[in-house]
Amino acid sequence: MMMTYRRYHLLLVLLVLAALAFAVFYLEGALYLDPCPLCLVDRALLLLLAAVSVMAWLQHPQGIGRTIYAVLSGMIASTGVVVALRHIWLQGLPPDQVPECGPGLYFMLDVMPLGDVFGRVFNGSGSCAEVSWTFLGLSIPEQTLGLFVLLLLINVLASRLPRNPNKV
Repeated sequence: MMMTYRRYHLLLVLLVLAALAFAVFYLEGALYLDPCPLCLVDRALLLLLAAVSVMAWLQHPQGIGRTIYAVLSGMIASTGVVVALRHIWLQGLPPDQVPECGPGLYFMLDVMPLGDVFGRVFNGSGSCAEVSWTFLGLSIPEQTLGLFVLLLLINVLASRLPRNPNKV
């Protein structure tokens, strides 16, 4: 089976949905792990990336449209890589250098200006530095980094396909 532009985007959407289902149903639902602020940012970026891929899949653009989707998806996935790297860095800090735990995300959204909330969320908090679950020796942010790199690679592969309007 040959991979087409639409199949790459469908694969990307399915991977994102599987990752989000794993996070919500297993990590939160079965293990009762609450997502930290940076995990919520990662989830938002994954949803945004899936939405862009669904639009690309439905529209099946050619020419400049394909380039626009590739750049947009690449920017979102690259932002996810940066957030995951920041999260990994926070987890590697010595305990005395970990930022203090602040108020929860929902409280901050209620009482603070949106710009301040983004700044505080991206800086992370003490809860972001906790390693609460691992698989094959990798923490959740390390696994998320791998996912964003994979999604970035899929995006690059999809954008490099020949531009043949007759191929579906």
